[in-house]
Amino acid sequence: MLGLTPFKVLTFDCYGTMIDWETGIFSALRPILAAHGKKISDHALLELYSELEASAEQGEFLRYRDVLHSVVRGFGERLRFSPTDAEVLSLPESLANWQPFPDTVEALRRLKSRYQLAVISNVDDDLFASTAPKLGVAFNHVITAQQARCYKPCMPIFELAEERIGVSREHWLHVGQSIYHDVIPAQSLGIATVWVNRPSPRPSAGAARAAFGKPDLEVSNLKTLADLAAATHARPETENREL
Repeated sequence: MLGLTPFKVLTFDCYGTMIDWETGIFSALRPILAAHGKKISDHALLELYSELEASAEQGEFLRYRDVLHSVVRGFGERLRFSPTDAEVLSLPESLANWQPFPDTVEALRRLKSRYQLAVISNVDDDLFASTAPKLGVAFNHVITAQQARCYKPCMPIFELAEERIGVSREHWLHVGQSIYHDVIPAQSLGIATVWVNRPSPRPSAGAARAAFGKPDLEVSNLKTLADLAAATHARPETENREL
């Protein structure tokens, strides 16, 4: 069991970890596919989304809004239909309506009482600004792909976070839903990781690129993480050192 007392800062991926992005993605893409008479399983939709998003995030930096435009066009190319301009715009526009998981807000409030909290997210500043009020806590730091000019799993976004937060890596715990975007790059820098392996039609990956890694801790939701933090801090210090 990973002891949580050594950590001073918890950094969080946002979409998929705190925000239910699969429901958000379905809510935006399902109407488009239906309008063009296209049927695809939830698993296949998430897998194709992950491929198209990762492809658009490589090469010259694009705003995340433009990445999502590219994703919609990519669905059209793969499934042989031509999305309208309004349909292309609808995916990033829907993001402002994506909601937190039921456990997110209360878990963040509990964790905020023990740690500094920060966000490291593959998103534009203005898109995260539309999400932030839904999360119910004030984050000490927000680091976005727009600020770093690259998308996780790139190293510069984590290096920018380290510069902003100013904490040594042994006191930093990174929490994310994606092995590919979060666990592997953070661990490569010597940062401990929590994998939030939420239930999904595409198990262990969801809407992210599939990858294999060994997180320091795996939980199914943020409530479990908050419970573990509370239990760890409640133990005597000598017992904590044995974890």
